[in-house]
Amino acid sequence: MVYTAALLFGNPGLLDLSEEESVLEMIGKYFLQLTSPGRGTSSARRGSVESCDERDNSPVAQMDAGVEQEQRVLQQAVTRHIELCLTEAKASTLLCQVLLLPHHMTARVGQDVVRSSADEPCGLRGASIKVYVEGKEGLKPVGSFSIDPSVTPTFELSVILRADQSYGWPALKHIFESDKVLKLRPEYRLVKRKLYSSASPVIHDFY
Repeated sequence: MVYTAALLFGNPGLLDLSEEESVLEMIGKYFLQLTSPGRGTSSARRGSVESCDERDNSPVAQMDAGVEQEQRVLQQAVTRHIELCLTEAKASTLLCQVLLLPHHMTARVGQDVVRSSADEPCGLRGASIKVYVEGKEGLKPVGSFSIDPSVTPTFELSVILRADQSYGWPALKHIFESDKVLKLRPEYRLVKRKLYSSASPVIHDFY
């Protein structure tokens, strides 16, 4: 009714004087009924008025946008940490001069790590993340990290990357020694293990 009244007064040029008086009298009677003892506004009527004030920037929409932004920030942080682990392990652990990665591989791993942590009480901040490369000699640890060191880890995520046994592209073998070039495959594995539970680890393979 508030909206209807606004429409009636929105364009007074369409009403002559007698019509305006009739409208005013009608609205006066309506508000008199609303303010009379024993009369109240129903919840359905109140709801219809409140719904007219809804906007796209509602708290729920803002919350969803904030969650998406936080997920992107976490994914970028995981990606940077994984790339740093691989860079630092090139000479010391992986024993290679050149490390070749599939396009956008670390970004995909970061996204899957964030998703795998979504159902945990502290989310990704409660994760202890370990990175491995699997090759002919088995698993080689290349680094570990946590997004928020102030949070006590509640679960462990192992990121297992796989080395390509061909050790690089043929064109590069003419430039570098074959044992100095390491290429990672697009496939990888995530192993999730709860630290304070007897539950079996959960394994996810990505291709």
